[in-house]
Amino acid sequence: MFRGKKILITGGTGSLGTALTSRLLNEGVDTIRIFSRNENKQITMESKFKDDRLRFLLGDIRDYSRLVRAMEDIDIVFHAAALKHVPIIEYNPFEAIKTNVIGSQNVIDACLEENIPKAVAVGTDKAVSPLNTYGATKLLMEKLFVTASNYLQKDRHQTNFVALRYGNVLGSSGSVIPKFIEQIKNKEKITITDPSMTRFSITMDEALDFILKATEISKGSEIFIPKLQAYSISGIKDALFDLLGNTGSDIIGIREGEKMNEVLLNREEIRYSWEYENMYMVLNPLSKNNVPIDEYSNATKVDSMDEYSSDSVKKFSIEEMKKIITNSKLLTK
Repeated sequence: MFRGKKILITGGTGSLGTALTSRLLNEGVDTIRIFSRNENKQITMESKFKDDRLRFLLGDIRDYSRLVRAMEDIDIVFHAAALKHVPIIEYNPFEAIKTNVIGSQNVIDACLEENIPKAVAVGTDKAVSPLNTYGATKLLMEKLFVTASNYLQKDRHQTNFVALRYGNVLGSSGSVIPKFIEQIKNKEKITITDPSMTRFSITMDEALDFILKATEISKGSEIFIPKLQAYSISGIKDALFDLLGNTGSDIIGIREGEKMNEVLLNREEIRYSWEYENMYMVLNPLSKNNVPIDEYSNATKVDSMDEYSSDSVKKFSIEEMKKIITNSKLLTK
């Protein structure tokens, strides 16, 4: 569905935006507009890709009029722009609301104004039963996207809005593995919050496969969640020590706003959740565009689990983690 399409990626110079750009260029898109506020990263990215299908637009999702102009003639919007670092957002909550919530509302309004066929919001497991401000803002972003169809007007607004939710991308900005690798290479003890803490994990390639598949099959107003395995912090530590050598560790305790385990589907959402191929799907009962489950052949109701959390799914073994880390090329960066 992507061949010949015009794409806009908000936050397009981030780690996900850059990887998504590379994948979409290989899918034969017509144009990709990279919308971000970091001119330095835009210059770097332009030099890296050297592809005349790319357009680099300086702008902030807080600026509605700039978004409207950026979305002219666009077919698909991928909304990945956000403030994401939990401790920084805990200290600066007003700024996170302006970007993650009001900025997302601006993206929706601009999509409606320009009648964009499809808009996809990239979310996080931290939006489920949120403990921190970041998670709360991303929950609101999800809610805005999956109910945006209530504003559709026949013969005018026809945008299909969909939200995606997944776990930590291995090696992305702010993730723990690159930090541990840097500490070990510097012969420092690694700083661990809690060894028994667990997190969902997904590689960048897996995340891209999921994003494109969900975008292709979505009808509007759904939340899609991939089936993932998880890791424990102690498992990551042991895998890295096997690969790079044991420099020791210090336990510093859980930081404000962190959970021991993350959740991708809470027990209340299970009532509206369906299993479809290699993912889960939450249908929104409050949406005017309520998608009948009959449109998804072979979808089955989720009723066999109480909650989809990182402590209840299969964990990667030490050997599996070593292979994943090695294949990700994080050790050579």
